[in-house]
Amino acid sequence: MTTTIGIIGAGEVGSQLARAAVAHGYQVVIANSRGPETLTRLVDELGPSARAATAAGAAEAGDFVIIAVPLKLVNDMPVEQLAGKIVLDTNNYMSWRDGHFPAIDSGEKTVHELRQEQLPTSKVAKAFTHIQAPRLFLSASPPGTPGRHALSVSSDHSEAVELVTRLYDEFGFDTVDNSPLSESWRSGPGQPAWAAHAHQTREQLAANLAGARRITYPVRG
Repeated sequence: MTTTIGIIGAGEVGSQLARAAVAHGYQVVIANSRGPETLTRLVDELGPSARAATAAGAAEAGDFVIIAVPLKLVNDMPVEQLAGKIVLDTNNYMSWRDGHFPAIDSGEKTVHELRQEQLPTSKVAKAFTHIQAPRLFLSASPPGTPGRHALSVSSDHSEAVELVTRLYDEFGFDTVDNSPLSESWRSGPGQPAWAAHAHQTREQLAANLAGARRITYPVRG
């Protein structure tokens, strides 16, 4: 039976993940904030394995779901339809875009811990966050390739880590487990793992994650 991936967000990241998913035999149900009718061109490109839906529809249809939109302090994700599901969050906290979130600025929480709090009955994993969308195809290579590009995953749920590890491998990447979500800041903007997004092996990524240092964000007064 074919696995269906729900994707909420049809920007550069969501669209490229949809292309990769279809290329690897998945069904895709994709949503954006403007409505399914605005996704006709993308769905036509993706072919018969893809269809458009609302965010709630994509969440309902997915065996697991990818969120490819920024977090908002007031939850805008379909909690009920995501209940019990593994949710891959590709979001990065960028205060210039998102505004300042005091809990993140202070180091009290990571953006993905906040997503997990907003989706308490889901199993959230941080995934695909330190790779540029075009490199999902450019940097991919078969398992066992020397110097294979590696990506990190962070989650409070082991089954979410296992799913992301399998998906990374299918898409052409090795994995470094950077769990739990409280450690997910280590692969964020400004950190060594982020700076090395063009290519890093599993060993290099592990070292870059270990070398991360807390960044103090200016809190808007």
